[in-house]
Amino acid sequence: MDSVYPASEPARAQIDALEGPAMLEFGTPWCGYCRAAQRSIAEAIAAHPEVRHIKIEDGKGRALGRSFRVKLWPTLIFLRQGKEIARLVRPVDSIPIRQALEALSAASA
Repeated sequence: MDSVYPASEPARAQIDALEGPAMLEFGTPWCGYCRAAQRSIAEAIAAHPEVRHIKIEDGKGRALGRSFRVKLWPTLIFLRQGKEIARLVRPVDSIPIRQALEALSAASA
């Protein structure tokens, strides 16, 4: 699991071209909801090493978040072959994250 938000975001074309299962995590390091969700995200993603986890710092002037219509943080977007198959907004525990990851992994197997 990525633990920090990188300074730059990937281009939308890079995300659309991803192979296999991936989970995008949109948020910010100062967001209380984002910080509160980190433990649940870490617990859920640990059981799915086959899923690429990409943290993306979102906010004003960040095109990638706007292209996915992200409005609240954290927003988790689950992708298969670069296509969105599920989305969670402000998950409060690891259960829905685990369920989305299991569905993503099962479909990718």
